[in-house]
Parts: sequence; C-alpha cells; structure tokens
Amino acid sequence: MPLRFLYNILINMAWIVLKVVSLFNAKIKLFVRGRKRTIPLLEEKIRPTDDTIWMHVASLGEFEQGLPILERLRSQYPEHKLVLSFFSPSGYEVKKNSSVADTVVYLPMDSNSKVKRFLDLVNPRLAIFVKYEVWPNYLHHLKKRNIPTILVSAIFSERQIYFKSFGGFMRKGLGMFDHYFVQDEKSQELLGSIDLNNSTIGGDTRLDRVSEILNRNNQLDFMDRFKNNQLCLVAGSTWPEDEKILISHINSSSEKLKFVIAPHEIKPAHIDKITSSLEKTVVRYSELDHQNLKEIDVLIIDTIGLLTKIYSYANIAYVGGGFATGLHNTMEPAVFGIPIIIGPQFQGFKEAEDLVNEGGIIPISSQDSFDNLMGDLLNKPISIKNIGNINANYINTNRGAADLIMKYISKIL
Repeated sequence: MPLRFLYNILINMAWIVLKVVSLFNAKIKLFVRGRKRTIPLLEEKIRPTDDTIWMHVASLGEFEQGLPILERLRSQYPEHKLVLSFFSPSGYEVKKNSSVADTVVYLPMDSNSKVKRFLDLVNPRLAIFVKYEVWPNYLHHLKKRNIPTILVSAIFSERQIYFKSFGGFMRKGLGMFDHYFVQDEKSQELLGSIDLNNSTIGGDTRLDRVSEILNRNNQLDFMDRFKNNQLCLVAGSTWPEDEKILISHINSSSEKLKFVIAPHEIKPAHIDKITSSLEKTVVRYSELDHQNLKEIDVLIIDTIGLLTKIYSYANIAYVGGGFATGLHNTMEPAVFGIPIIIGPQFQGFKEAEDLVNEGGIIPISSQDSFDNLMGDLLNKPISIKNIGNINANYINTNRGAADLIMKYISKIL
C-alpha cells in the first residue's frame, strides 16, 4: 500500500476522531468548529483575481516568528492580499482578528480533498511555512501547482523523523520546499545529510520582532508609580513550580526590591492562591484604582497583553516554564538588556541555550540557588548591568533574518 494512500486514510480517520472528541473537549471543539468556517471565510474575503501570499503557522510562538515577515510583506506588497492560517486554537483564537493579514483562518486538515479546495480558493503566489510545519499533502500540491514554497526560522535536530531510517515519507514531504531559511549551522548540516542543500542560515526572525519593541512607546503609568525608581524583578509567564520559589523568596526577602508576577494562568482561583500566599503588601492589576502603588511590594498582573511593556521596567527578569511545562519567551526581556533567570529545563530553546553559554541567562534548579543568585546580583549592581549587556548584544548581533528572507521573496514576487 503506497504510504501517501495510507497517510490520507489516517488523516481522515483522525478528523473523525477529533469530531467525536470535540463533543467532550472545549479546545478540540474550537479546533473542529473553527475549521468549518475556513472555506466560507476564504470565499468571502478572497476573489479569484486577487494576488495572494499565504503564511502558515502552528500557534502563537510561530506567529511571532512570522510577524516580521508579514509586516514587511504588507509594507512592500500592499497590492497583495495576505492569508494567515493557524493549526492550533491557542494561536488562532488569540489572533483571529489581527489586522496583519487580510484573512486569518484555521488550516484545514491535510487530506487531499481539503488541501485542493483550500489551494483553489487561496491560489497563492507564494507559500511560507514557519519553523516546524511540514504537511505532506499541502507541500505535494503546492509543488504540483508550481507555487514557490519556503520554510522560515526552521530548526532541526537528529531526533526528528526526517533524519531516521523510517522517516522516508516525511522526508519526501520536507524535500518539497524550494528553500529553507534555518536558524543555525547544525540545522543546515542536518538538511545536507539528507541531500537538501537549498538552505540559508538566517537566524530567528523573532530577534527582528523583539528588536522593534525598543522603537515603540513602552511607558505604563501604573508601572511608573509602582516602581518609583526602585529595583524591580519582573517574573513573566510563571507556572506553579516557578511561583513556589518566587513566593518563598519574596516572603523572606529583606531587600528593598519591587516584584511583579505575571502568571501564565490568570484564572481568579489561581490569582487568589498567589495573593493569599504572599506576606508582603500586594495588589492585582485589576484592583489598581485608588492604590498608593509606592507602598506596594508586589504587583500581580491578572490580565494579558502587558508583559512586554512591563519588562521594560525590570532590572532583573524571571521567565517561567523552565521547571516543567516548557520555557516561555526569553527574548522579550533580553532586548531590554537585563539579566534573565530561568528554570533548569531549557534544552531545545536555541536562544536560551546560546545565552546560558554566554552568561546572559542564568538557570536555577532550586530555592537555594535562586536565593543565592538574587543575593549575588543585588550585592553587585555592576553585575546586573554587565549580564544584561550580554543579552542586548546577542539580539543586536543576530537580528536581520527577516530582511534576508525578504530579499529572497523579492526575486519571486
């Protein structure tokens, strides 16, 4: 039985299973229900005569990597319509109303019939996939239609199926791209090991994205009042494992230091638990009115969308997820030139691995290691500045991936 035929059977079976699971799972319900709107949305927004460019991302992280390219496409090719597709509800539901693209949709499942219908409607002049997204049927039909297709901000490891003896089918799918923009030399070498030599080392487009943060207005009135010219630690995207260490340190700290905690989970019950565990003066963002913030020790951010600007007020950042769930974005605080503390699990996050090696990001493994590190940093203010400079220099040195990709695209459009 040909592998493509078997793959199509499995994809169609998966769709049936997902529809059943959606009856009991809210996230899968979004996944299934949202895809039912993809074709009507495209029929409404895209005309057969439109010149379109299509970008596909998995979720929010890949969206951030694709965003510098989307913004440049919007600026340089305003006559083209941009179609942005997501695989995951956690990305689509947050960005479905984004103005960066003319149409934002869920990607239909990778079955022959759905792929053909999607490509018939979008009919892109160029297709851009971000980082990991390799869908064999989409890539097969894009190649069949002679539509230029590139993979950007890609990063590969030996663990991936493409580099295994049994990975022939997925390896063939990966080989359908016209060009690969990879993040590092290792990824380029891995592609070369399977005879894919049409690649360029371009780095991570997220560094272009975070560099642009410095050019916008990051002022927040409540942070001006809260920080009040004191040293401030901002802990972003924290999980319970992170919060346990942070709360213990805050409660025992005698330093004149302000703390901001922006948890990943902002449901009221979780915010209540954090607040009740703190022995210092504490206020939630949602309750700022009429508070004398100069007298408050800890600010809890129980909303989304503010963390990047809040990092601009930090002297030290803590980025959550490194104890269990997966490290969150370390580049957003890094761009502001401050030391970053993380949990012990950062392998697979290239920028974190690089900056741990260079000394700009410091991993901790326990309560004691965090307490000792904070003591060292606060007793040697020059260390805060020097460590922070490592992070700022890393971003400044390694940005430029988006411009490199746009030079390639300009030869196609």
